[in-house]
Amino acid sequence: MQILLEILDIVLTVVTWFIIIQIVLSWLIAFNVVSTQNDLVRQMVESLHRITEPLYRPVRKIMPDLGMIDLAPMVVLLVIMIIQRSVIPRLWVQFA
Repeated sequence: MQILLEILDIVLTVVTWFIIIQIVLSWLIAFNVVSTQNDLVRQMVESLHRITEPLYRPVRKIMPDLGMIDLAPMVVLLVIMIIQRSVIPRLWVQFA
């Protein structure tokens, strides 16, 4: 069971980094630092969107529409942090 908790923790860390990269990349696109005309940038944006959209969709259904501000990534990051800092350590102690 402990190995599964370690794998879960690693997967959540990787997902966290994907979300952070997506946030930074969206800011770079918004401020015209990078262009989506570049094939590499466009592929990165599409790949990150495909990875993170299933996580954001349930959050967006619950949260009110704030126009151009999307708080779904922050909510998902918050949930991941709660799982990593509260749930996993308690399960670790329980199964140790």
